[in-house]
Amino acid sequence: MSDQELSRRSSKYTPRKAPEGERLATSAMIASLDSEGRDTIAAPFGHALVDMAKDRDDIVGLTADLSKYTDLHVFAKAYPDRFYQMGMAEAVMVSAAAGLAREGFTPFATTYAVFASRRAYDFIIMAIAEENLPVKIVCALPGLTTGYGPSHQATEDLAIMRGMPNLTIIDPCDAVEIDQATRAIADHPGPVYMRLLRGQVPNVLGEYGYQFKMGKAQMLRDGRDVLFVSSGFMTMRVLDAAKQLQADGVDCGVLHVPTIKPLDVETIVAEASKSGRLVVTAENHSVTGGLGEAVAATLMRAGVHVPFRQIGLPDAFLDAGALPTLHDQYGISVDAVTASVKSWL
Repeated sequence: MSDQELSRRSSKYTPRKAPEGERLATSAMIASLDSEGRDTIAAPFGHALVDMAKDRDDIVGLTADLSKYTDLHVFAKAYPDRFYQMGMAEAVMVSAAAGLAREGFTPFATTYAVFASRRAYDFIIMAIAEENLPVKIVCALPGLTTGYGPSHQATEDLAIMRGMPNLTIIDPCDAVEIDQATRAIADHPGPVYMRLLRGQVPNVLGEYGYQFKMGKAQMLRDGRDVLFVSSGFMTMRVLDAAKQLQADGVDCGVLHVPTIKPLDVETIVAEASKSGRLVVTAENHSVTGGLGEAVAATLMRAGVHVPFRQIGLPDAFLDAGALPTLHDQYGISVDAVTASVKSWL
């Protein structure tokens, strides 16, 4: 099934009908991640790179045959002499990026998250992380953002990459944060792995006056009954779930944690220590080895004992299909999040 065919089958929460004689098309990377009516921003990663590259001739882009599907084509069009198409060879791509970094460049290497974390892991370790080189590995299709099945669903990438020394890991929420995080990681002196939403990406954090800070978690809203600790597009989901729960008299706080490693231990412990709240982690990742387990270990080591639950993907190979159906099935849709929290209170 092609990207276009899957995209047309993956409508958003409310099914839409195309005008007679026309077919609806959405991006396979972003389809069904957000509710209808939210503003979107096109290709925030690609446009941020182009903007930075105007003043920084050290920025270069590499991809493993996926420029269109990681929004790197925007950069390639603007700066063709600083763009490298490496073909379907992730190990070659990250090794070349390491070489460019040694020569003073700041390489942004893009592919799908499954290919970076599974295929290129050893090369990232040996060529980039061990040498602490400033290579930025930016990967689309994180977690359950595609209906293609286990071959493309990077449900365990954070667990894999968290064990790598020297590596900073970023899981941004929306277009605002992708733009800001791209600029921040360009200035970071070491290697970075960043998950990516591409195409028409929702603007969620704009209304909160949000400013990304590497290594820092930030409270988006406070609440007395539940504390959501979330990352990635699940922050979109828990913000919407918090509004639904508010209507039922449940007051929810949302602590957004875009930097998975190094974790903002101080803020997480301080917020979780406030008495009387159920702590619920929410992530677009397996419940094994991701944000939820990192937060649980953090609280245990700090001696903070609170009611604790995880929302995440199961430790299993997931089905293929339309994203709204899969998100409901695996408990990460807004309605599923709301229902889970109600069952725990």
